[in-house]
Amino acid sequence: MRLVNNERNAVDLRTTPVHLGLGSRAKPVEGFAWDPEVLQAYSAAVAADGAEGRMVMIFDGDGDGDHWESHPAGDELVVCLSGSVTVTRDVDGVRERVLLGPGEATINPAGVWHAVDMSGPTSILAITAGLGTDHRPRADSRTTEPLATPDREAP
Repeated sequence: MRLVNNERNAVDLRTTPVHLGLGSRAKPVEGFAWDPEVLQAYSAAVAADGAEGRMVMIFDGDGDGDHWESHPAGDELVVCLSGSVTVTRDVDGVRERVLLGPGEATINPAGVWHAVDMSGPTSILAITAGLGTDHRPRADSRTTEPLATPDREAP
């Protein structure tokens, strides 16, 4: 894993995230993987950016997410590029969900646990404050309890 300076070629955000850092710098993260050693190397490489650093990446999927996550260093922007995605948040013990279609976005506030479920083939863009991100297994792939819906009603 290494940060690439002055990249001028196309970058596939599905395989190569871009780190937005201090000084308005954007650096592709070459050799990125969801592997503990790579994540540790990435964290070390961008540590000087502190809470202001952001990771930009596209995720493709179909189905329920398998984990909850929380980003204590800052808000996360989730943009639906295609398909349909439901973002479920645990806000002070109350679960709320937001349904997104293409071109729609939601903000996961700093420190709020959230999970993502994709209905059919879906692509999302995430801009994440990655410092201190935490994950936990998701025992309930879809909750059956009533959920608050601050925006639109999810199916």
